[in-house]
Amino acid sequence: MADFHQNGAVATLHNLRTRTPEDLERELITITGRQKVTLILPSLYSELEGPALPAILDELNTVKFVHHVVIGLDRATRKEYKAARKFFDRLELPHSVLWNDGPRLRAIDERLASAGLSPTEPGKGRNVWYCIGYTLARAESDVIALHDCDILTYSKEMLARLVYPVANPEFAYQFCKGYYPRTADGKMNGRVSRLLVAPLLEAMRKTIGERDYLDYLRSFRYPLAGEFAMRTSILPAMRIPSDWGLEIGTLSEAWRNLAPRAVCQVEISDAYDHKHQPLSEDDAKKGLSRMSTDICKALYRKLATDGTVFSKETFRALKASYYRTALDFVEAYYNDARMNGLHVDRHKEERAVELFAGNIVDAGKTFLDNPMETPFIPAWSRVQAADPDLVRDLFEAVQADDEEFG
Repeated sequence: MADFHQNGAVATLHNLRTRTPEDLERELITITGRQKVTLILPSLYSELEGPALPAILDELNTVKFVHHVVIGLDRATRKEYKAARKFFDRLELPHSVLWNDGPRLRAIDERLASAGLSPTEPGKGRNVWYCIGYTLARAESDVIALHDCDILTYSKEMLARLVYPVANPEFAYQFCKGYYPRTADGKMNGRVSRLLVAPLLEAMRKTIGERDYLDYLRSFRYPLAGEFAMRTSILPAMRIPSDWGLEIGTLSEAWRNLAPRAVCQVEISDAYDHKHQPLSEDDAKKGLSRMSTDICKALYRKLATDGTVFSKETFRALKASYYRTALDFVEAYYNDARMNGLHVDRHKEERAVELFAGNIVDAGKTFLDNPMETPFIPAWSRVQAADPDLVRDLFEAVQADDEEFG
């Protein structure tokens, strides 16, 4: 059910179901007749074989307010890149495919590495960063939107609601974060957001004290949502993590670069489901285990840049506070699920909390052991200053791939 909740930190725009999706899209088409919208889709090659992406492309073929789609393709061989190009030919919107593992973009990456500007590890953040660079190189975008390629319940209304707040010239918003409930098949999902981020932010407030930044993050209904939109003009100054801390890192950059009144969150769906990552208790480099560690590191890095001093004792206290808080959250979620006819396995929930509690300390140790680690990929404004020709060469590399394999 819709509500009128506002938290005072960032504006919350609700889906009150008082306007049809068709009416919203018609107005957005009028607005984007004067502004160009670019959609960024970071994709793994394996997602081409899943059930979500073909349906997403079919839905996008009915969209009239997007001017260009930039697809970042990871983990694809030459043969797979050619197959991916054929796959994306079903998309009727103008689009470009970045072959991130191809020789031309690898050469761009090596050039960046020689200047100390290359992303340090593969991942979604690296993919998005190159898509942003290419979008800036095209210089034909006023608004960019981004969402994942594994959304099983995708509809074009999600995209319209995500884009509208930053595309409407009567609004002051420059950054918009999507949110939605995470339920599917009678279960309550969104484990990392519910069982790690929410209780961890509360535990941080207790252990390191009140911070405006923590209040800001706590104001988001779903801080780990992979859907956001922003004015293209703020992209050159954005510095994002290359790992699973992308969503928290992007919110942190919005906090650093924008006034709170320029940031909003919008309800984009009341039915959202996507591919679920395994907990990966036996391998800290995979699944939700790695994701939780990367998220913790992203939070520690941001707080450190704002002057927070961390120590081993801090992380031990944080773990203890988190663990108790998270167990209270498990109780609340269980009761909420019961009232709404949803299923929550309390044993699995508490196992996840135990894993996350250990990763809070492990991430802290990694943070303390690597004080010289560069936390973010450099902003594209720095790349432009260090190598004025690189952005143009990135654009030409993508075009050359297109001409060779088109």
